[in-house]
Amino acid sequence: MKVVLLETIEGLGSVGQEVKVKDGYARNFLVPKGLALLATDSNLKAFKDKIQARIRSEAKSRDHAMKLAEEISSAVLTFTVKTGQEGKLFGSVTSNDIFDALVGKGFEVDKKKIHLSEPIRHVGTHEVAVRLFPEVTAHVKVEVVAEPQGE
Repeated sequence: MKVVLLETIEGLGSVGQEVKVKDGYARNFLVPKGLALLATDSNLKAFKDKIQARIRSEAKSRDHAMKLAEEISSAVLTFTVKTGQEGKLFGSVTSNDIFDALVGKGFEVDKKKIHLSEPIRHVGTHEVAVRLFPEVTAHVKVEVVAEPQGE
């Protein structure tokens, strides 16, 4: 079944693009959620202005995401944590911790956009990807420092 996307969907296409998807995916997910329209001539004519408005809106969002990516990439997040032998953490630094630190610094990001393959469990400097837009990814520097051992 052919549909016209009303929003960019990662792995499928961008706004205004005509794509072929399985019937059930279109009927049960894309169309009811307002993410796509059936690609009929009447739908294309009726929603031409709506599709063009979405394309313009997405361009503005991409520009905003690029600016935000530059700001996030210049940020350094420092976490002071308890460690054991060989610099291993008693726990880990997770995407939730990174999200909280980014929000604390005034960045507006979606928690789901922080891509951490596995939690950070060692002291050191790590780079974490934050996908702000399908083609825009920021890399934030995360420094994990051992808490001073005081007895």
